[in-house]
Amino acid sequence: MSSFACQRLSRTFRDNRRTATLVLLCTAVSGGGYFAYGQLAPPEVVTDRKKVVVLGTGWAATSFMKNLNSPKYEVQVVSPRNYFAFTPLLPSVTCGTVEARSIVEPVRNIFRKKKVDVQFSEAECFKIDAENKKVYCQSNANNSLDGKEEFVVDYDYLIIGVGAQVNTFNTPGVVENCHFLKEVEDAQKIRRTVIDCFERANLPEVSEEEKKRILHFAIVGGGPTGVEFAASLHDFVNEDLVHLYPGIKDLVKITLLEAGNHLLSMFDKRITAFAEDKFQRDGIDVKTGSMVVKVDEKEISTKELNNGGKITSIPYGMAVWSTGIGTRPFIKDFMSQIGQASRRALATDEWLRVEGCNNVYALGDCATINQRKVMEDIGAIFKKAEKGNSGTLTVKEFQAVMNDICERYPQVELYLKNKQMRNIADLLKEAKGDVQKESIELNIEELKTALSNVDSQMKFLPATAQVASQQGTYLAKCFNRMEKCEANPEGPLRFRGEGRHRFKPFRYKHLGQFAPLGGEQTAAQLPGDWVSIGHSSQWLWYSVYASKQVSWRTRALVVSDWARRFIFGRDSSRI
Repeated sequence: MSSFACQRLSRTFRDNRRTATLVLLCTAVSGGGYFAYGQLAPPEVVTDRKKVVVLGTGWAATSFMKNLNSPKYEVQVVSPRNYFAFTPLLPSVTCGTVEARSIVEPVRNIFRKKKVDVQFSEAECFKIDAENKKVYCQSNANNSLDGKEEFVVDYDYLIIGVGAQVNTFNTPGVVENCHFLKEVEDAQKIRRTVIDCFERANLPEVSEEEKKRILHFAIVGGGPTGVEFAASLHDFVNEDLVHLYPGIKDLVKITLLEAGNHLLSMFDKRITAFAEDKFQRDGIDVKTGSMVVKVDEKEISTKELNNGGKITSIPYGMAVWSTGIGTRPFIKDFMSQIGQASRRALATDEWLRVEGCNNVYALGDCATINQRKVMEDIGAIFKKAEKGNSGTLTVKEFQAVMNDICERYPQVELYLKNKQMRNIADLLKEAKGDVQKESIELNIEELKTALSNVDSQMKFLPATAQVASQQGTYLAKCFNRMEKCEANPEGPLRFRGEGRHRFKPFRYKHLGQFAPLGGEQTAAQLPGDWVSIGHSSQWLWYSVYASKQVSWRTRALVVSDWARRFIFGRDSSRI
């Protein structure tokens, strides 16, 4: 076989690697050779593809795109940023522990090798028309030569994963004077401001009092973001900047303001106590019960809730606001259109479908699952389980639909677990009294009594990257199996209708959470009420955050940044 023919064959294979079924076998036997091959299979032609529009490139949207594998969809992604950012490492970016480029991955790299047709538009959605299945977008000002160009995108399915914005609670002066920590640009701006504060304080003509003000860093919010940033800033100052600015190192002060009574209130009390004790030892001033009421250019006014509501003023050089999330304006407009104006986020059902809309799904921080209550459907459950119209329900009849009930209403399983009951028979026996389980029969009123406290176990999911990522993966798998599940539904019984739901409802699986506390110490709260605090948890944090990167490129960059920091220290240059 000539070299020219081999080159042509190789080029053909490279150009058709997705659909090639070519098999090449060359063997030499007594000076001869054998050549066997199969023809290239023609590409699969998919007609009548459904148009899926994805808004956002955050955790939920990126997870959906990564896991969507069916070629039966044409996907268009619309987002004002053309990259995915690993947001849990933003506090590390603020202090030079990790570089910004190390935690971002271009979205086109994520889906370029997928067999799904994916197009990306760097633009921002400003209106959703669910009735006509259209989204209205405008390109970024930087990309438009003649101002902001607007365009309309039609869809068959709409996936809303735009996240949330910072919630200022309408506090005066926050937007004008505070830094936020939601985007990569925010982290870079904080990093530059920290260095600016040290450079300004190091100027010879600045008074001692002004130096103290400039080097006072105020952090508003005692949640995971605020605590981690305070710890990262403390390490940056005491491990790196004190050697570069020895004349002003004793003037630095870090204050953490929290309106509640404790830091990290969503964590185990052991972690909360350790964090507060460690910050006290490190010299970080923690002020709990301090609600910020106003932020001026040089002062923060707080209302001391534990001191009769007294108003105090705190001079500062840099303030970071990390107190919660709010709904984006165009999502608020959309919620008003569909009758959800009174809610704090888009309400979806357990399958992540927006209530009141067809073929519109919402994931991540912009949405909340409106879990249906058992007591709302108690009549339908009784009717579905009852056999023979006897007016009573036996344990055997109830157990026949128990799996569907637990799948449809997860609060039932949680209630049984918290009450240390082995099965539903124990719950029914408790309601009926001292009766043999096999002979228990309940009418509908007795069933209502038995299940009256079950809905107390309902909880809202936290607005975390872990929840958003799992929701994106779940929805992508549903889309991949859409046709299969239309023919053979795999979900629970429809208690208020006939048949079964197409898919199993979304279930969040909590894998644990971390709270880095500085000094190479991290608090970890893992499933099973297991709490670990210290250096070993820090290494667990390193391994988990490295493994969760979306590409080998970012994984290598993040690990190399950590290694560089251990060897050379953090980068204190202002770029």
